[in-house]
Amino acid sequence: MRFTIFQDSRQGDRSGNEDRIGYSYSRDVLLMVAADGMGGHMQGEVAAEIAVTEVTRLFQLEARNRLRRPQDFLVTVINAAHRAIVSHAVAHNLLESPRTTCVVCIVQDGTAWWAHAGDSRLYVLRGGRLAAATQDHSRVQQLVDSGVITPEMAATHPERNKIFSCLGGVVPPVIAVGGDFALQTGDTILLSTDGFWAHIPPALIANLLRKQDIVGLLPGLLTEAYKRARGESDNLSVVAMTWESQDDPRHADTELLESDQFTTSSNTMELDRPVAADDVTDEEIEKAIAEIQSAIKKVPR
Repeated sequence: MRFTIFQDSRQGDRSGNEDRIGYSYSRDVLLMVAADGMGGHMQGEVAAEIAVTEVTRLFQLEARNRLRRPQDFLVTVINAAHRAIVSHAVAHNLLESPRTTCVVCIVQDGTAWWAHAGDSRLYVLRGGRLAAATQDHSRVQQLVDSGVITPEMAATHPERNKIFSCLGGVVPPVIAVGGDFALQTGDTILLSTDGFWAHIPPALIANLLRKQDIVGLLPGLLTEAYKRARGESDNLSVVAMTWESQDDPRHADTELLESDQFTTSSNTMELDRPVAADDVTDEEIEKAIAEIQSAIKKVPR
């Protein structure tokens, strides 16, 4: 595989950065992942940290050779990350489990697959246009799909932050799977959290990529997204890859890796920390979820 890869995560106008992003690749398979800890719930950054760490850990266990079923792998690792977050809540006696969105992409044999829960997005950009994208698990996306509002109205809709799928909730995440997308030279796959995509439309990114590569373009677009938020910026995170960028000396050539070697980068605090989802039994998790639901019902409205 030959590609150029870029990642960056910046704190917006928030007290901390709850976004976590990363990538890892072996000789034959590339992983990219982005998670946005949900600020309306406690320890959102912990949920995002666990999600990226667990997905990366399982990838490095499974991707020493080519993945046999990439789509099944994506669903498995997202569910495993969800269980790891709930296990963390149980182990630390948290009344409410931390929560996060998550989007994951796998590239193998010149083909991309992806899966997500929530409103962290993936774009595939080709030849100056948007070729494929995830659909948010959000209230405003439902309104757009039903024709009640336009995509332009969604950007400022008062319910734009309401999502119906996440990792760490009292019910398993709704996971949307896409891809089996054959890549062409020059295609760019971009994963981002809403602090970035809410202010930078994919058409603009696609058009600018005709003149600049991701390494030269994306730092400036992150700065622009922050400025457009006018003092109310969420955290901004992007991980992106351009396939077979042969004319860029910074591209990665995985043929140089040994069969059991990985190259990994992320903004997690403890990427090598094992997340033991199985330390807590299914019965304990179910009991904790029941207690959380009971506590929610008792809260005055």
